[in-house]
Amino acid sequence: MMKEFEGRTEQEAIAKAIEELHIEREDFDVEIVEPVRKGLFKKSNVKIRIHFDDGSNLEPDTFEDDERELEQPINSELEDKLLAFVATILEKMGYEGSVSIGFRKERKLGLNIESNNSNIIIGRKGKNLDAIQLIANVYAGQLDPDMKVIVDSENYRMRHEEQLIRMAFKTAEQVRKSGRSKLLEPMNPYERRLVHTALNDFGGVETKSEGDGLYKQIRISNERN
Repeated sequence: MMKEFEGRTEQEAIAKAIEELHIEREDFDVEIVEPVRKGLFKKSNVKIRIHFDDGSNLEPDTFEDDERELEQPINSELEDKLLAFVATILEKMGYEGSVSIGFRKERKLGLNIESNNSNIIIGRKGKNLDAIQLIANVYAGQLDPDMKVIVDSENYRMRHEEQLIRMAFKTAEQVRKSGRSKLLEPMNPYERRLVHTALNDFGGVETKSEGDGLYKQIRISNERN
């Protein structure tokens, strides 16, 4: 994804991006859109464009969002190819199941897997489902670069988000009462952003990502005055 920020300096613009998006500096690349220009009386702001991974291929938004659902196929041929492709993945994995359209939205297609082996297909913490989705998005990108595919099974993604937010609120309450910080389990970028956003308005605590690599931990601690 891309987003633009302005600041008196490049460092200030970068700091605004980190604060607003709750991402670490190493998680995005910076492109200078407009450098500082010195005028007669003052300098102009610098404008940057950041390129970052929103985690959509790891843990995408659920089927419930603000985008308009479409009743008619986005592209019948594309949909048929994606359904057949994911069905082939299941077959190669050695599991029986059916793949159907979960939802249609502009530039976004939801696929739902039904199987007696759904627990295995989803995998621990949804890792198998994420892997299937990643492969499906690579294939979809060859058919239509603007198409995003979300693969779900047993409504796992919505249940996982709700569970994650409940856990975040419960932990934040413990931190607020005890005064001791707590470190959550490692999460991918999308999950971390979900927790940061959920606790933005939770008074008395603050959140910060710690660690290296894609999967980092969030520390919840008492808010500093």
